[in-house]
Amino acid sequence: QVQLVESGGGLVQAGGSLRLSCTASGSDISINAMGWYRQTPGKQRELVAVITSGGVWQYADSVKGRFTISRGNAKNTVYLQMSSLKPEDTAVYYCYCNTGWASEDAWGQGTQVTVSS
Repeated sequence: QVQLVESGGGLVQAGGSLRLSCTASGSDISINAMGWYRQTPGKQRELVAVITSGGVWQYADSVKGRFTISRGNAKNTVYLQMSSLKPEDTAVYYCYCNTGWASEDAWGQGTQVTVSS
């Protein structure tokens, strides 16, 4: 069973930067992919960025050129470097992990990112 712990959220002004981190832990985990989703009230949870164990990544069109996803050396940690933040980026950001031969999904508890005008 996988547990995800996120950190790095907070309050920033428009144009500022934040770095989110997420670490996966558990017994004998095999990570296929890790990434980030975000959600605001009244909206569906949307994909922000995902990176696979092989290093292939995808970004939402709305964050391309501003956000960068990366894996830590231990490969159980994922980072999201967010720059040029906009008020529209305000959301709860959730770490995502897909693990195991059965391709099971896991979610973090979420971390709040608030961007002021």
